Amino acid sequence: MTDVRIVVDADSGVPPWRQIYYQIERMIVGGVLAPGTRLPSIRQLARDFGLAAGTVARVYQELEAMTLVATSRSQGTVVAEPASRPDRDLLLRTEAARFAAFAKDLGAGVDAALDAVRDAYSG
Repeated sequence: MTDVRIVVDADSGVPPWRQIYYQIERMIVGGVLAPGTRLPSIRQLARDFGLAAGTVARVYQELEAMTLVATSRSQGTVVAEPASRPDRDLLLRTEAARFAAFAKDLGAGVDAALDAVRDAYSG
């Protein structure tokens, strides 16, 4: 199993499960985690971050729904082969849609949302 380094910031305002999801997703899409790499068990991640096992199970379920990982009893959760992964454009559009919905919920206009993206991108 590769040493998967994940950091959860309790003060970020982003739910811990979402932070874990984003970090693993980026490591897979960015090629840091190769296909076949075994991820830590649900119990291990839950223990590491003081979270409920169900919270970490949600992360793995979401990753599996995006075909980024596959889970089996014999191997645990492993990074899926590239052919089964969504392309980067699809992931970008999906995350853009999530961010746009979040910005709308906050009452932010398009210009404010775009400024936030530009700031985040350059920072």
